[in-house]
Amino acid sequence: MAGIDITPDAQGKVRDIYDLGDKLLLVATDRISAFDYILEDEIPNKGKVLTQLSLFWLDLLSDVIDNHLISADVADLPEQFKPYADYLDGRFMLVKKADMFPVECIVRGYLAGSGLKEYQREGTVCGIQLPEGLVNSSKLPEPIFTPSTKAEIGDHDENISFERCAEIIGDEGAAALRDLALKVYTTARDHAAERGVIIADTKFEFGVIDGNIILADEVLTPDSSRFWPGDEYAEGKDQPSFDKQYVRDWLNANWDRTGAPPRLPQEVIDNTSAKYLQAYELITGKPLA
Repeated sequence: MAGIDITPDAQGKVRDIYDLGDKLLLVATDRISAFDYILEDEIPNKGKVLTQLSLFWLDLLSDVIDNHLISADVADLPEQFKPYADYLDGRFMLVKKADMFPVECIVRGYLAGSGLKEYQREGTVCGIQLPEGLVNSSKLPEPIFTPSTKAEIGDHDENISFERCAEIIGDEGAAALRDLALKVYTTARDHAAERGVIIADTKFEFGVIDGNIILADEVLTPDSSRFWPGDEYAEGKDQPSFDKQYVRDWLNANWDRTGAPPRLPQEVIDNTSAKYLQAYELITGKPLA
């Protein structure tokens, strides 16, 4: 299996992180996670899609908010990583270190996932009262900010209220993240809509560099977002998607959530890879390099 023969300083479900002193090397692997498990099977080209799509969005959103990117050019790789340039090309970002906020910044524009389940029980999403009569996949009157805690691998992120977010990071910080997350989402939503893609919801991470809030980590990828084809959208049902919901659906149909997740059939692996590539190509307007 291709990779780097250097032990990462930190490892997420998908990313390997290497601490380079005043900066970090973020490497997106082809691993895929679902229901807080890292699956045994990898998805070809997934890491490159995550990185290249994040780079696209960081550039498009640069007038809205600064970010932590230094370079994604293999010529700028630190010396110890140059032997792995062929593997790293297209799947790494060299970034500035930031003081990260300890909350996930989720923006929902449509009713789906855990938000739908809460609405069906309570008429709310993360405590935010919504109008009556909404159904599965309904477009919300306005996008809403619904933060969550950051979970360790194997644990679940926990949806929290805006008030709880303010208790964790302060009133000023919570208000700033809410306003920035909504602005970033609406900017991206409008671009994607022009390309035939609905961004139903997404998750952002923000940090601070030199006193300024910046956008960090992956941005608006199929791992952190629900992408729906606009030409097939119809409320009242689950939507076809360009994200890992396809894998979740297969697992739901073939696994009772006891023990380790089953291996993915080759067809599911191939179709998932194709969905990630399709998302990239639709949103960026070009094939993956």
